[in-house]
Amino acid sequence: MEVSPSLLPLKDRVAIVTGGSRGIGHAIVNHLHSLVAIKADVSDPEQVKLLFDKTEQEFDSKIHILVNCAGIMDPKYPTLANTAVEDWDMTFNINTKGSFLCCREAARRLTRDGGGRIITISTSLVGSLLPGYAAYVASKAAIESMTKILAKELKGTKITANCVAPGPVATELFFAGKTEETIQRFVDGCPLGRLGEPKDIAGIVGFLASDAGEWTNGQVIRVNGGVVV
Repeated sequence: MEVSPSLLPLKDRVAIVTGGSRGIGHAIVNHLHSLVAIKADVSDPEQVKLLFDKTEQEFDSKIHILVNCAGIMDPKYPTLANTAVEDWDMTFNINTKGSFLCCREAARRLTRDGGGRIITISTSLVGSLLPGYAAYVASKAAIESMTKILAKELKGTKITANCVAPGPVATELFFAGKTEETIQRFVDGCPLGRLGEPKDIAGIVGFLASDAGEWTNGQVIRVNGGVVV
């Protein structure tokens, strides 16, 4: 099977990538050739709406793609019993509420404009369930379920909604709070013998954002080198 090159380019399409200043989000921005940065707190409904308004004004165009990549993780890796309420709330506020608000706004705008792509970011830790990640994994598991339901709710709109769930990726977020020994255990646990790179995730997101990804909908795609299958 061959994929026509014409199905992959994203020329003249406008994408919002949250969390695009570093790590996986930055690689996605580069892959999609995004050019404009607009600062916004994704946990604030008014700022999310303003983000979409400013993007439409800046490009004088409708929005075609949302990639919701903004997220945080507690670098202390506490057990559930030792997780502070304020840390739990912050994790859900940024990861889950932020994704909800952006997806809600995108669903409204993309429906109005006749189609598009919504791509959320989860984690393969939802599959591995490692101790020390309770708040983070719970916040991302909620995103996976929300994305699957959203795909069904958008029936007839020509909008797809999918979730990409990276494994261990060499980013500031991943390295924070980990010892060299811990990092090496992640490397040793990967059949490909390395950590992922942000570009490994960006390519999958680019495919889902393109016409070639049209038939992929309501899916959680685990991109982790075989760490979790």
